Amino acid sequence: MNIDRKTIVHRLLVVIGILVLIPVFALGALAVSARFSDGPSVIFSGGPLVAGELVTGPEPDWSFVRRVRTFELQLLNPPRSRTLWIVEHDGKLYLNSNYMGGLRQRLWKRWPAQAEQDGRALMRIEGKRYERELVRIKTGAVVEDITAKFTRKYGVVMTPVEVEAEELWLFEMAPPNMTEGSR
Repeated sequence: MNIDRKTIVHRLLVVIGILVLIPVFALGALAVSARFSDGPSVIFSGGPLVAGELVTGPEPDWSFVRRVRTFELQLLNPPRSRTLWIVEHDGKLYLNSNYMGGLRQRLWKRWPAQAEQDGRALMRIEGKRYERELVRIKTGAVVEDITAKFTRKYGVVMTPVEVEAEELWLFEMAPPNMTEGSR
C-alpha cells in the first residue's frame, strides 16, 4: 500500500477539522437549547422563567438572601434569563453588572442597557418567582454600602469609583410599579 505524503496530510487535516468542529457544534447546541429552556445554564442565557410559585403580596423579609450566592433574573423584554449575584441592604435587593467599561463589554452584556430601558423583570430565587422593577443606581450614599456588601460577600473588590466611571452598574430590584417619586 503506497500512500503519499499529500494524502496523509489531507487525512490528518480532515481528522483535526472534525475534532475542532465537535466542541463548536456542541457549544452551539447548548446555547440554542438554553434559549428555549426554563432558566439559564451555567454559561448561557436561558429562556423565560416558568417554574416556581409566583409570589405576590407584601415584600418578604429578604435577609435570607445573605446566604444565597446566585439567583436567576429574566427581563420581560427581551424574555431571556441569566444567573447573577445578589445582595440585600436595608430590606432592599441589589444586583450588579461588572466589566461595563468598554464598547466590547457593553455589546457582550446587552442586558444591563435593556434593563435600563425597560426594567420589568422576574427573578427566581430558591424556587420562587418574584416580579421586580430594575432601577439603575448611579449615585448616592447607598452606592458605597452596596459595593462594600458585594465585596464582602463575593470576595471581588467593587468600589463607588467603578460605579461613577460606569465600569460597574448597580440596580435596585424594587417591587413592580414603584416609581422614583414614591421611594
